[in-house]
Amino acid sequence: MTYSWRKSSRSADQTNCVELANTGAVRDSKNPTGPTITVDLSTLLAAIKSGRFDLA
Repeated sequence: MTYSWRKSSRSADQTNCVELANTGAVRDSKNPTGPTITVDLSTLLAAIKSGRFDLA
């Protein structure tokens, strides 16, 4: 399967970030041919928007 990968615009040209596909697949940009995990995209986005993953 071919994915269309995206990363945060705040990451610019850095390679140490998480990338997200429109299907809910997630991968580490340092290892683009490595493993991916698949999550329910709407659940993940809701958690991000709610601040669940904020570090501060």
